[in-house]
Amino acid sequence: MLIAQLTDIHIGFEPEARPEELNRQRFRATLDRLLSQPNKPDMLICSGDITDRGDAESFDKTAALLAECPFPVHMMVGNHDTREGLLHAFPATPVYDGFIQYAFEQDGLLVVMLDTLEIGRHAGAFCERRRDWLRATLEAKRSTPTVIFMHHPPVVAGIGWMDPNEDDPWILNLAAALEGMDQVLAIHCGHLHRPIVTSFRGIPLAVTPSVAPLVAMDLRPISSEKPDARALITTEPPSYALHRWEDGTLVSHYEKVCDWDVLAYYNPHLQPMIREMEKERLGG
Repeated sequence: MLIAQLTDIHIGFEPEARPEELNRQRFRATLDRLLSQPNKPDMLICSGDITDRGDAESFDKTAALLAECPFPVHMMVGNHDTREGLLHAFPATPVYDGFIQYAFEQDGLLVVMLDTLEIGRHAGAFCERRRDWLRATLEAKRSTPTVIFMHHPPVVAGIGWMDPNEDDPWILNLAAALEGMDQVLAIHCGHLHRPIVTSFRGIPLAVTPSVAPLVAMDLRPISSEKPDARALITTEPPSYALHRWEDGTLVSHYEKVCDWDVLAYYNPHLQPMIREMEKERLGG
């Protein structure tokens, strides 16, 4: 099973742009690549900040493009979204106690979608009600391998102006829900607009890079009192992820969306190399 992930699309950042805003161009290019690349996804997860302002028009524009997908699309909110806007454009999205938080099982893998939105707050949120739902959901599926998707990474990555405090209450709530849940194989996030790999409470955690322009990789301390002309946002290419679940193993792949040259094709002159590598794998 292949799970595609797009995150941080930010449609509507320049709503008056003509003929088409940059973020929508990047989204269209990423979606085109996802649909044309050789690995057919079984589903797509959009992990938050679908829009930049949470408005219905931006969600409608997103839904119109996602209608091209020949596989299920699962939505979740980020801090730039609104639950009302998302449900307007994607009314079939499950809701729990007012939160866009749900789980489903496919091919022996439990996929958990978390809601880390608190309106008016840039950073994440995860209250006691969401914590208790997650704990109960995982308790009921202790023998089922699980992957969690959430918008905000509950870790300090070193990008000072984007990072949370490691002892934020929402992070402690998440940690409490995950304690002892050994079936959780990985956590996949967005929000930071960069490719990042780390762990949270012993669980592998990765951040998928954004579709919208990326955050510059500058890990120096930053001061709100002293602008230092550092780069904050760059035009690095948009990216997407493919998470491969097969034979009890979850592996994640990432691809940038840009023009490149193919340096080798699998033609007869490379067949001996492929045969030799296959022979090694088979113990020959």
